[in-house]
Amino acid sequence: MSKLLSILGLRAAGSFQSLDLTTTTTMIPNYGPAYLMFNFIFAYGILSSRTLKRYYKIDHNVSPREDLTKYGEAAVRDGKLTRRQLEMLKRNEAAHANAVENYTFLVAAIVLATGTGVDHVLINLMSLVYTLARVAYGIFYLLIDDPVWSHLRGISWWVGNMTCFSLLYRSLVALNS
Repeated sequence: MSKLLSILGLRAAGSFQSLDLTTTTTMIPNYGPAYLMFNFIFAYGILSSRTLKRYYKIDHNVSPREDLTKYGEAAVRDGKLTRRQLEMLKRNEAAHANAVENYTFLVAAIVLATGTGVDHVLINLMSLVYTLARVAYGIFYLLIDDPVWSHLRGISWWVGNMTCFSLLYRSLVALNS
């Protein structure tokens, strides 16, 4: 367990000799940039609706943002898609749009926290929780079509946002200390 915590940047992996050679310092890396890269790929790539539209053969490169509007109902009528598949594709587009919109909040939180000297463990922890919440959000959005269970999506959205608010608050405290 301690190795996993070290890998995630939540605990020091070891120590190193400082430059003055009189003290030993424990260094915990800031994995914020790695979380930013992952979340960019997740938002813009993995959640992209083009992947599923290609799978269902209703992707049109000329105007892909209009695929479901122009061709969705016809695909259901022609038996290429079920109604449920079309609704899932619509939720996929919404999940993708939300992930792209929310990404800038994470960027701001991590950049400000890093720039103001917020503890790396906190940046790593909040970034990890944000990432897990956003992955859960994407899964919930795509796969849950029940109105009651769909509230899990809202909960995961708020968990992710609260991590960003937490980092912004810590940045505010650091700036005013």
